[in-house]
Amino acid sequence: MSRICELTGKGRQVGHNVSHANNKTKRTFLPNLQNVTLLSDALGKGVKLRVSTHGLRSVEHNGGLDNWLMKAGDEQLSANARKVKKEVAKKLAEKAA
Repeated sequence: MSRICELTGKGRQVGHNVSHANNKTKRTFLPNLQNVTLLSDALGKGVKLRVSTHGLRSVEHNGGLDNWLMKAGDEQLSANARKVKKEVAKKLAEKAA
């Protein structure tokens, strides 16, 4: 399973461990991913996603999963999140009509 946030696209970064003698060895910095169930108001159900803690804070800041998905671009979302976004957009269009 890849270590990439399904909402923000945040993945691993590469850097160095630096010793006291200033020796540098390669290392990776992994995002803090959590398996969470986010509630969708439009769908009326929970959606299971693998999201970074930064992504969770962003979702809360934007007023919930539905608002976040409508504002987010498709290129940063995972296939699962794009599917949920499409369902939410469909439900919101039905309510508006």
